Amino acid sequence: MVSPAHPTATNDSHAAGSTGAVRMFGRFQLLRLIGKSERSMLWLVLEPRQNQELMLAMPRQQPGEAALAWMQNVRRAARLNHPRLARPLDIGEHDRWPFVVYERGTRVTWAERFSSQGEPATDLADWVAQAAQGLAFAHEAGAAHHDLQPWWLTVDADQKVTVMGLEVASVRPISNTQAGGLDELRAVRDAAAGDVLALGLVAHHGLAGAPALDEPDVGRVVNRLPPQGTDFVRLPWNVPRPIPEPLRAIVNRATDRQERHRYHNARTLQRALEGWIKTTAEQDGGPLALLLDRLRQVGTLPAQPGGADRVAHLALMESARTSDMADIILDDIALSFELLRVVNSAQVGGAKVSGDGPVLMLRRAVAMVGLDGVRRAALSLRRWPGPLGDEAARDMETLIRRVKRAARVATRLVPAGYDGEVVYLIALLQNLGRLLVHYHYPDEAGQIRRLMQTTVVTEAAKDGKAAAESKEEPGMSAEAASYAVLGADMEALGAAVARHWGLDDSVLHMIRRIPPAAPVRTPETDGDILRVSASCANDLVDAMTQPAARAAKALGLVAQRYARALGLTAREMQEALQSDGAAPIRSSAAAAAPAPAPDAAVKANPAAGPWAAAMAGTLS
Repeated sequence: MVSPAHPTATNDSHAAGSTGAVRMFGRFQLLRLIGKSERSMLWLVLEPRQNQELMLAMPRQQPGEAALAWMQNVRRAARLNHPRLARPLDIGEHDRWPFVVYERGTRVTWAERFSSQGEPATDLADWVAQAAQGLAFAHEAGAAHHDLQPWWLTVDADQKVTVMGLEVASVRPISNTQAGGLDELRAVRDAAAGDVLALGLVAHHGLAGAPALDEPDVGRVVNRLPPQGTDFVRLPWNVPRPIPEPLRAIVNRATDRQERHRYHNARTLQRALEGWIKTTAEQDGGPLALLLDRLRQVGTLPAQPGGADRVAHLALMESARTSDMADIILDDIALSFELLRVVNSAQVGGAKVSGDGPVLMLRRAVAMVGLDGVRRAALSLRRWPGPLGDEAARDMETLIRRVKRAARVATRLVPAGYDGEVVYLIALLQNLGRLLVHYHYPDEAGQIRRLMQTTVVTEAAKDGKAAAESKEEPGMSAEAASYAVLGADMEALGAAVARHWGLDDSVLHMIRRIPPAAPVRTPETDGDILRVSASCANDLVDAMTQPAARAAKALGLVAQRYARALGLTAREMQEALQSDGAAPIRSSAAAAAPAPAPDAAVKANPAAGPWAAAMAGTLS
């Protein structure tokens, strides 16, 4: 989209002349006010000697005794060299009014571009990502904006964005003492968080076609949001142009009522927007584009601890049955996925595997690639933990244990007659996106986990008589949190990788976990039965990970959702959950799994006791 030409200097000067005398500020002719807030303002001016339009920025109030600090801050910020930060042409003072001059050129401010029709989502997302990149650079260098408004952001004819006005609204002194230095760092951190919130409000304005809370001064809106105020800002559903759900989640997170949900720095906002932009580019492979380079560099997943011993064991199994080899391979999620990738995406034995349908059995995969193929697949894996740090590796191990437990539970939930190995792999694949994000984006995975957490907030009493109240603040859904952090849904990432491996639509349907808010319908096909069984197992295990106070209720809700579809009682689901390690994965494992003694099950699973009590007498 090409920016429309801004009004020429000649037209503006004629307009100024028609209303009276020409207004001057030093050597600059004031053409018109582009924007103003409580703290700063920006003018379009003409430099008569060169007949050149410029933009002149200044604080809204004279700094007075703080003028020196203002000059120091602005000059320090002006030394930053980044393509997304506007470089001042001049910094000076006139009649005790300090000012900064910026080039106009083909640039127009966002305030001049915004209209009641809203901006196209992809254009605005790209602009905001560029602005966030510039702000992140400034924040990391110790500078901030302090009064980010739509008219401090410009876009040129090539859609390149620059941020103007760094430190123009600031009069904070620069401290050299150690204590002052700590205060300085704290002030920069708080100002950076305010800049990111303000950028989110500007993005809201651009998408909605109107400023948040109908207040054009972004600074005033910030003061009306928590923790200073009680208002909240979310994108309306009735907007001039459609807003894609991922972008809506990103912008709503930037302005979230809960401070803990907002972006902590501009870099995280930038990454979320760039992730969404990348996934919407169909020519780049959609969600897969986020991961392709990482997959080539560090593989899908790392071999689990003990991978070397596992390879050595496989090397000695020349005469072993494929089912015995499959049991060893199933214990390593990375090796299991690698074999599925090999047999579904490549030619094996001169024939394209996908021509005979997707392979979802490791026994068949082993038979097709042979022992040498299994060894090659094992040796191609990155050793544990790959590029992960210690903390991320521990988180990954925890997730792997949870995913494998859900897969074992799924083999006990699926009706008799279905191959246990197949439903086990489907339950694993329903977590493919989550596993990929934890491995390739550990920091982002931590953000997603925190955004999904429910927290208890204590509200102070409004008067001396009332007692303080505590209430739960729900976290985001997994989908919304993933959108807000990555710009893409974790499940979509997993499905994109599975399709990249060569798995067809029938398999993609089975590995798509049933959304929490969706009704669970009675399965009509074998694929539906496998999908529902795996989804139920994953939901049960996820419910078990909640705090004890909520685990019993969550487990009961899962049982209610799936009881009719699977024809199982709550007690049968409980027994499947408690006996998940009782037997190896075999064909028809669901029909053969023994149930342990109730007392032993409760000891092995402390949350089982309250759940059993809560569910007693229901879903018979």
